[in-house]
Amino acid sequence: MNAAVATSVFAVFMVATVALGLLAVRGRGGRGRDGLAEWSVGGRSLGTVFIWVLMAGEGYTSFSYLGAAGWGYNYGAPVLYVVAYMSCGYAVGYVVGPMLWAYARRHGLVGITDMVAHRFGRPWLGALVAVLATAFLLPYIQLQITGMGVVVSTISYGAISLNWAYFIAFAVTTGFVVISGLRGSAWVSVLKDVLVIATLGFLVCYVPLHYFDGFGPFLDRLVTEKREWLTFPGHGDSGLGQAWFITTSFLNSLTVVIFPTTVAGYLGAKNADVLRRNAMWLPAYNVLLFIPMLLGMAALFVVPGLVGAESNLALFKLVVDSLPAWAVGVIGVAAALSSIVPMAVFMLVIGTMWGRSVLALVPRLRHRQKGAAQTVVVAAGVIALVLTYTAPTTLVRLSLISYEGMAQLLPMVLLGLIWRRLTLLGAMAGLAVGVATVCGFVFTEHDPVWGVNAGIVALAANLVVALAVTYAGPREHDDRPDDDVLARDEIGEPELIAGGAGGPAGA
Repeated sequence: MNAAVATSVFAVFMVATVALGLLAVRGRGGRGRDGLAEWSVGGRSLGTVFIWVLMAGEGYTSFSYLGAAGWGYNYGAPVLYVVAYMSCGYAVGYVVGPMLWAYARRHGLVGITDMVAHRFGRPWLGALVAVLATAFLLPYIQLQITGMGVVVSTISYGAISLNWAYFIAFAVTTGFVVISGLRGSAWVSVLKDVLVIATLGFLVCYVPLHYFDGFGPFLDRLVTEKREWLTFPGHGDSGLGQAWFITTSFLNSLTVVIFPTTVAGYLGAKNADVLRRNAMWLPAYNVLLFIPMLLGMAALFVVPGLVGAESNLALFKLVVDSLPAWAVGVIGVAAALSSIVPMAVFMLVIGTMWGRSVLALVPRLRHRQKGAAQTVVVAAGVIALVLTYTAPTTLVRLSLISYEGMAQLLPMVLLGLIWRRLTLLGAMAGLAVGVATVCGFVFTEHDPVWGVNAGIVALAANLVVALAVTYAGPREHDDRPDDDVLARDEIGEPELIAGGAGGPAGA
């Protein structure tokens, strides 16, 4: 009976999710490049509220329900790096977001692969970056499939097997993103955020009162019995000390502003002021991240002894143990939507990169970019699903270098867009060294290295090599004016601030 009730609640909300996606794109078509812009960046017309919920949705994933609670359960204080880097990243995004938005709008671009191809005048460079970024994004799709699958299986009280739950996660998200694109993700983010705020607000009050007779007794017991979880490096021999916390927060706060999914959110805005307001308001959403972290530590007393992957279920074990089935279903829906929204954006971004920067190099596909991108979305989802079944360890291991690997694009993207002297050879050499270094550290299990995040060591090597090769090599000849090559924040340009016509791809 419990399984039937919970899964019925879940099914109703999944149908509502698909219906919202269809409603969002009703009457909005378009073909070729214009169709791709509408599908991939919402026609560059999303306002403050939709951009806020969309970008908040990208930051609040199934990791927030599973991984954050699991890290709180296993380690404690080190998990706070998530709050730190996201808040700092929003501050960086206040400057970088409008700059990237204006650059993309002026030249009719729809992603970072377009930007680097335009900046260096090499279409093949966009294709190369698309392949590299896909390698770093694909693990996120697999992890969201896994996360949603675990949620579905758990709230069904085991009635739905993990294998079927993984397939449900893939099918719902793939169908949703192919139909609705970025605009549909923004609409569903509203539903997701309402459920997330409501369910976490309830749980943060319910769990301490139900299990500990209040916040005071819970916190007193936590300080008395689990003091190690409240200081660095946290519980156990994690190596996640203060140096790791600082370097990881710094690296990720820079990386998140050029993450392809973040850039998709930037480019969906109708004007640059939307992004500035968004950067000021988004940190408020991070308050919610404290709740699963805290509840993960509460689970130490209620369900002790969870090891390995089981620790990621710390929060849901509290939920299933004490709440009625309908409430379990609603909380499961909030967690599932926290997988669907970011997974949809990850898949959409991969499809856009390949449709615009890789497959568009084939002449007969150049004018069918939206269809090509949608095909790639399905292919990416299938690959992630198959690997979830056949080689989950491979992708989970690769996920360790996702953020650290994406960070190696920082010199090519950000430095290249503000400093004309950076050469293609320098950017390529730095990228090669950075990616090789971070892969070497991670796959030989030397992350952290010397107590700091391995990605920041690789980024330092990347930057040194890029600058050395740029200064030692010949200057590149490019007749284009600075305004056509470099990015800047378009404050004071009425046609851009008002959302007027941009480059050849338009709105």
